[in-house]
Amino acid sequence: MANRAGGRAPDALREIRITRHFTRNAPGSVLIESGKTQILCTASYTETVPGWLQNAGHGWITAEYSMLPASTHSRKVREIRVGRPDGRSTEIQRLIGRALRAAVDLEKLPEISIWLDCDVLSADGGTRTLSITGAYVALQDLFSRLQKRGRMAENPTSQPIAATSVGMVRGEPMLDLCYEEDNLAGVDMNVVMSASGEYVEIQATGEKGTLARPDMDRLLDLAEKGCKELMEIQQAALAEG
Repeated sequence: MANRAGGRAPDALREIRITRHFTRNAPGSVLIESGKTQILCTASYTETVPGWLQNAGHGWITAEYSMLPASTHSRKVREIRVGRPDGRSTEIQRLIGRALRAAVDLEKLPEISIWLDCDVLSADGGTRTLSITGAYVALQDLFSRLQKRGRMAENPTSQPIAATSVGMVRGEPMLDLCYEEDNLAGVDMNVVMSASGEYVEIQATGEKGTLARPDMDRLLDLAEKGCKELMEIQQAALAEG
């Protein structure tokens, strides 16, 4: 297998760094970095639930995602200037919400709304998957705070989750694509997995070609390897106290 920029092997993650308690006000806040991609993930809550969930006896988890103006090489216009999130941001924040709800037994949540805000500070590929991985850690810190406050009896997490990207670059399967590799990929895929090895979500797109079943299996094997490593990194970060 050919090495990539920086000597990284095709089946290797970029260096992952997780800094907890990154901001003061949010009960859960994490700066997660993968190579040159940096994302601030915060977890907070409000004492209300969506109208359709009133009197259901349990809470809800939702997410918002945004790329800050200087997160890309050319300035990205703030979404507030156009009055609404763009289609990409809407799709990604829905993915983040679905992924984190899959990690939690909502019936064990008190009747509150948990907000996961993922703000991209620097983008170099993998922002949606890294948002999910970081938001999981921020969510665990929020749960710990709620338990200490007596607002929640037990941690409602059903099992850990993480997410990563994979793709076929010049015909070779690669893990955790940076921006340049993503642009070159004939097929790219985002995979969200649980600790039990089950898939929460798979998004696969043939950008410049199609995907044969054997190559899809190779990509899923790579994604499983990456997600397992990411969960180990999550648990190590949470163990730091």
